[in-house]
Amino acid sequence: MKINCVVTDDEPIARKGLCGYIEKIDYLSLIGECEDALQLNNLLKTEQPDLIFLDIEMPYLSGLDLLSSIQNPPKVIITSAYEKYALKGYELDVVDYLLKPIPFERFMKSVDKVYHLMKKESAKNTTEYIFVKSGKQLKKIFIEDILFVESMENYVNVFTASSKEVVYSTLKFFLDSLPGDSFLQVHRSYVVNTKYIQSIEGNTLHIATYKIPVARNLRNQVFNAILNNRLISKI
Repeated sequence: MKINCVVTDDEPIARKGLCGYIEKIDYLSLIGECEDALQLNNLLKTEQPDLIFLDIEMPYLSGLDLLSSIQNPPKVIITSAYEKYALKGYELDVVDYLLKPIPFERFMKSVDKVYHLMKKESAKNTTEYIFVKSGKQLKKIFIEDILFVESMENYVNVFTASSKEVVYSTLKFFLDSLPGDSFLQVHRSYVVNTKYIQSIEGNTLHIATYKIPVARNLRNQVFNAILNNRLISKI
């Protein structure tokens, strides 16, 4: 994943330093340099950067004044010599606030934060929801809201925190429609969303107020997948 960046600062030395840092990070790509907020405003009419490095105190228009006027702005990292604007910056939902002079280690930590945010957003947008036929309706269910799925002969019950939908489907067919990194079959009749497992007691998983059985023949496979090197003490 490439992150297209724009550097905006009225100090040539500061711009040069940030551009040099950007060149050292493989996933960053510099697509523009601006000397002030007015130049940045003009650039945003033709370019769509993923990330802006934005100074605050600049001629004609401050970085924060411009940022507050942009609808749906890209990710922003403030680069300033002054701490006093930090609160206002975070009120405008900036990702980070870097104080000059900026050490490379601090810069790298900040852009890594942007990278992981964008990666998470991208993954969420790939499979956000599914439609299921429940009774006479087609209902939208957000994937991340599914707690578990229970098989009932030719039907499955889809449980979320706020609803239960009865869907004409086999468990296997339904499982094939779900992302494999989050959903796991733990029993011939149950598929669970692993992120909602609150505790394990014997061969039972606790999800919200529900108790989900784990099949004996799947126990080791299931527990290895759930624990995934997160077990601190021995069982």
